[in-house]
Formats: sequence, C-alpha cells, structure tokens
Amino acid sequence: MSSTPVPTLDIRGWLRGIAGILYPPTCLLCGAAGDAALDLCAGCRADLPVIGHCCARCALPLPPTVVTSPDRPTLCGGCQRRPPPFHESHALFRYEDPLPVLIAGLKFRGRLHVLRLLGTLLGEALRERAVVLPDAIVPVPLHRRRLRQRGYNQSLELARIVGHALQVPVDDRCCERVLATRPQAELEKKARLGNLRGAFRATRPLDGRHVALLDDVVTTAATVTELTRVLHHAGAGRVDVWALARTP
Repeated sequence: MSSTPVPTLDIRGWLRGIAGILYPPTCLLCGAAGDAALDLCAGCRADLPVIGHCCARCALPLPPTVVTSPDRPTLCGGCQRRPPPFHESHALFRYEDPLPVLIAGLKFRGRLHVLRLLGTLLGEALRERAVVLPDAIVPVPLHRRRLRQRGYNQSLELARIVGHALQVPVDDRCCERVLATRPQAELEKKARLGNLRGAFRATRPLDGRHVALLDDVVTTAATVTELTRVLHHAGAGRVDVWALARTP
C-alpha cells in the first residue's frame, strides 16, 4: 500500500513572505520603496560609489587613465614596490558618501537592517565577480572590551550574511584580538601598523587552508596586513581580503 508524501512547509519562506507584506522594503537613503527586496531603491543603488578600476592586490581605486590588460592583473605603485602579504583583495565601494553614514550606523548604532543590506550587496558582488571561494571566511576580531561596549562584532555579522550567500563557512574562532590598541582612525598612516604589532593571535593551526579576511572598511590595510601575517604564521596557505569599502 503506497502512501502519499506529506508536503513540507517552508517556514522560513512563509515568514519572509509575511514580513514582506507587513514591512515592505524601504530605501534607507531616501525613504522610497525598496527595489529587488532590498532596503534600497534603484536610483540610490545606481548612485552608490561602486569601485570599478582598482588594484588587484589591495583594491585601491586607480585612475581611469591607467592602462590595464585582461591577461595581467593591474597593481598600484605601492603593491609593485612592496607587495602586501595577502594574495588579493575585493572591495565593493569607495569609502565616500553615503558609505560613511551607512557603516557608522551598523558599527556604532546597532542598525542591523543596514548590516543586512550591505552584507547582501557584498555577497552579490563577490558572486558576480566569480572570485575564488575560500575554505572559510574569517571576520576581523574585536577585543573583548570593545565587544562588550558594542554588543556585537559587525565584521562577524557581515561574514555570516556573505557566507550564507556564497555557501562558505565562517570561522571566527581561528584567531583573536589580544590587545586593546588605540583606534586606528586616531593614528597617522605610519603609526597604524606599529599600533597593531602583537594585537592578534592565532588560536589553532590552519594547515594550508585558504581563508578570506572580512572587514567593513580597509583604509591603510594595516589591520588586514597584520592579521594576514598571523594567519600565515599559523599555516594558512592563502589569505584574501574582502571588504565593504576601500578608502581611496
């Protein structure tokens, strides 16, 4: 005697559908109706400062006059003179208006809907660029004191959204921040790397794994440079850098 399969109920899809009816997407920048189920309208999305031409190694935006070749990655002058320890970088936006306001919202005001939007956009961009996917995404860790003050690590929350979109696991346990250093924004470029010496520690061997460090903003790349060194010392075979924004 055969039995008819009982259809399963997609609870998450059902809840998303209800939420979409009760709370339709609304643009975080202008208040208009959101587009493509995002809290961003098509007009504001078109105005976002997306990085186009950039250094393949550090994602620094390059002048449009720089000649490129599809067969050879284009590097900025700094990466040609002194290549950073990470393999390649991908950043979605230039750190220009309105990115400072959006990122400050997710970083200091706990606006998790902003985080969800930006994480979704970053995941979409990485998929469209067909990046080589790592074995794991490693969010830049916060010191426990800063974590208590803020209540959450924005890089970890972003990593979870991006990881879900790309089906890549998140590893937030392989390294930790052991020193509560001065905020990098308070320091000049030359002092930033020295400020981070000894700030991070690997907690286990990485055995040749390919990992992608994820941060919200890369400015001088001092943080991701120091973390890359720590991860390589722990045995990482390749370290890439992913970020929402890069400071020109």
